Amino acid sequence: MGFIEILKVIVFGIVEGFTEWLPISSTGHLILVENLIHLNQPEDFWNVFKVVIQLGAILAVVLLYWDKLWPFSPKKTAAQKQGTWVLWFKIIIACIPAAVVGLPLDDIIDAHLSTPTVIAATLIIYGIFFIVLETANKQKSFPINKISRVSYKTAALIGVFQCLSLIPGTSRSGATILGAMLLGCSRAVAAEFSFFLGIPVMFGASLLKIVKHGFAFTGAQVFILLFGMAVAFLVAVLTISFLMKYIRKHDFKLFGYYRIVLGIIVLIWFTLLGH
Repeated sequence: MGFIEILKVIVFGIVEGFTEWLPISSTGHLILVENLIHLNQPEDFWNVFKVVIQLGAILAVVLLYWDKLWPFSPKKTAAQKQGTWVLWFKIIIACIPAAVVGLPLDDIIDAHLSTPTVIAATLIIYGIFFIVLETANKQKSFPINKISRVSYKTAALIGVFQCLSLIPGTSRSGATILGAMLLGCSRAVAAEFSFFLGIPVMFGASLLKIVKHGFAFTGAQVFILLFGMAVAFLVAVLTISFLMKYIRKHDFKLFGYYRIVLGIIVLIWFTLLGH
């Protein structure tokens, strides 16, 4: 495998790690990059590669929030361990709607909705939603300002919002953050719950794709998968840290504007230029 191919893997890993946890759609970015640079690999391998580098982004959340998510920590009191289990029960409840809706529709969505036009439209529409919501929230105080205050009902409703992200370009984190804020969660709580919800959802989706496409890889392909995952992991760690610091002092409007600009670029690139 040549140096150029390694550079391509690094680019894809950076794009995935940077965009997976921000509400800006990793799919929208990957489809643009994919049309600019190509891995010299079969289509089936590319589909697996996109999934495996997501695992790197997931592991970043596991690392950064290990203490909060690990219920067996000897540092925790009995009450804190119980609180961690409650958090996991809420996460599992929030996963159910997307699993029920997504599993039967997975192939249909891949076949009919993974188009540049759909992705551009969802990027723009949800970008507008973010701007409108944050304009309305300018002077608002959020009643749910701690992750422990997210009720089972709120968790389930956030899970319903997550179903919107089955449409490519919506952004899983974008849909869940928007939903959580509409339900009264603060920006930090909405972002954190979105991170936690992404762990089982993305692990499940990744496993499904890998099983569907098989495990027959060459040594070079295994290296590509692991290296891309490692790059995505490192970039995601930095991105999550940045986002949590950013939203302490700012709202999500910037991401809304960014989505609109990216959606227009995708639309021009694929529709007007005929790519």
